Amino acid sequence: MPRRHTVATSLALLVAFSVPSLPISADELATNKGWSSFGGVPGGGRYSALDQINRSNVDDLELAWTYHTGETTDFGSEIGPSYDETTPILANDLLYLCTAHNRIIALDPALGTEVWAFNPHDGLIDTPLKARHCRGVGYWQNENPTSGKACEKRVFKGDRIGNVFAVDANTGKACEDFGRGGYLSLSDYEYNGEGLIDLTSPPVILNDLVIIGGGVGDSVRANSPDGTIRAFDVRSGEERWHFNTIPEAMRDQTGGGDIWPPFTVDTERNWVFVPTGSPSPDPYGGNRLDPIPYANAIVVLDGETGELVWHKQLVHHDVFDYDLPAQPTLIDIRQGDEVIEAVAQVTKMGTVFVFRRDNGEPVFPIEEIPVPQTDIPEERTSPTQPWPTKPGPFSGQVITEDDVWGLTFWDRGKCMEEFKSFRYEGIFTPPSLQGSLLYPSTAGGGNWGGVAYDPKRNLLVVKAHNYGFVFRLVPLTSEEAKGKPNTSSMSREMIGTPYRVEGRRWLSPWGIPCNAPPWGELTAFDMTTGETAWRVPFGQVSVGPFGLFKTPKSWGSPNVGGPIITGGDLIFIGAAMDSVLRAIDIETGEEVWATDLPKPGMAVPMTYTAGPDGRQFIVIAATGNGIAGTELGDAYVAYALPNGASK
Repeated sequence: MPRRHTVATSLALLVAFSVPSLPISADELATNKGWSSFGGVPGGGRYSALDQINRSNVDDLELAWTYHTGETTDFGSEIGPSYDETTPILANDLLYLCTAHNRIIALDPALGTEVWAFNPHDGLIDTPLKARHCRGVGYWQNENPTSGKACEKRVFKGDRIGNVFAVDANTGKACEDFGRGGYLSLSDYEYNGEGLIDLTSPPVILNDLVIIGGGVGDSVRANSPDGTIRAFDVRSGEERWHFNTIPEAMRDQTGGGDIWPPFTVDTERNWVFVPTGSPSPDPYGGNRLDPIPYANAIVVLDGETGELVWHKQLVHHDVFDYDLPAQPTLIDIRQGDEVIEAVAQVTKMGTVFVFRRDNGEPVFPIEEIPVPQTDIPEERTSPTQPWPTKPGPFSGQVITEDDVWGLTFWDRGKCMEEFKSFRYEGIFTPPSLQGSLLYPSTAGGGNWGGVAYDPKRNLLVVKAHNYGFVFRLVPLTSEEAKGKPNTSSMSREMIGTPYRVEGRRWLSPWGIPCNAPPWGELTAFDMTTGETAWRVPFGQVSVGPFGLFKTPKSWGSPNVGGPIITGGDLIFIGAAMDSVLRAIDIETGEEVWATDLPKPGMAVPMTYTAGPDGRQFIVIAATGNGIAGTELGDAYVAYALPNGASK
């Protein structure tokens, strides 16, 4: 029986980027015909100057082509559910994407037909299928490629057990001079701790380096692998430098501080901007009381040497699973006659921090606000947390009794009973023995979908989802903990600590959020002033018993993915649970076009021009998401104006 995408099954919304290695000319920036990285432009702004599709003709968009990967597998208990969150890239006149089965595929960008497909499990590596997830690939080419010579142009992809593959961009064959005959394995390098390195986001390419991070099981055990950024030679696979986010004195007792989301580079400065996560384990820090300044931080590294340039920690002593979840985005803010080169970082707390790119000084003031303190005896939480004064929060921040919600008096009453039983003192309420309500949740606020930036209007656009999460710590010596199975990363024994954690979404008996809607929002900030330009509910979802009715638009939807902006004054975004791709007016936030997708488009779309007539395409992976509980699909779909249509 097909799964209905109800809020009950869709709220496990968890958590791709690469940049071109060659300089981009002023002409290419002006037209941006390609999309050679997830961010579309260097710095990850996800903006295209293409305006063939615009507000005047967006209603004429039609389906141009569909490509089916043939993969709809839910991998089940062995390695978890499947989720394909890929944003294709356009480079070398081909469209490159990756799949949850660990394949890389090249398509004709005008027709959507397959040119080649690479499967590392067909003879290159002898491990079983170890993928289930992909967000995209990276692309590199030699500055002066030799025609006909193999691997002068390369596509790079990582997998969930720490392999990095290098493939000839023309043929799809492994580049045998790279690492172990076409791939390198991070198992060959020291990470301290225990566990695998999961490469959930694409490698970053900078000059002749392929740079990777990787996620770890940071809620599984105290001493997970250390968060480490590594740079490898794009040709040989030899390591050139690495940077460890965990202080040397603490590497035997904690790990994490990992880099699972996308990161980006400043090609002019040759710097790498890295968003880091929590030390391990997430909900308990009694084993890691000393400062770990490079965790939950923007860390900026010299691309040539890997040396630290500057860093800013955005969450102190994280016990909330408030990893920095998205790509730092490089923007140029116009304030009067001054142009400030800046970097914007979205957070799970529903905030945006903005720093000067050269030295890390805040563009808008940041305060240290007092926060609730732990009552766990071995724990010690930070008395304050950093908080930006501007821009304002883009997601829900506080729940009161008036905000407790339900479809009926009965389910609202059940939610109210729970609300009164929790420890809840606002944002940054720490985990407790009685059970603490965390809002925004571990999935945000903001998440890996990140932001898009319109340089014409100085607008930053970000989506959010709003629901609560419950953390409860259970002593391992208690009867409740004995023999209890591990069911997820947030309901399990935390190895090396005196506790197991019980984590869950705060839902009513009918599987809908106990907090009032909207459950999804889209916001635009004027970055000149830091003020909100507009904020609207976003998306719809089926709710109630058996998902019998669709929510009003004002209720919004939980979402996975993010927006792009085009020169046609449009925002394109899928992300919501309702299997719809939308076009939004950049100036008002008004929906001006929508089309049904085969399955939910829980990825970031992209755009480019291709074909003899220079037709503009909008492409999105409409493959659903196993973690979100939707039906799974295998379709990549492209939309364009009818052939011959003009601006």
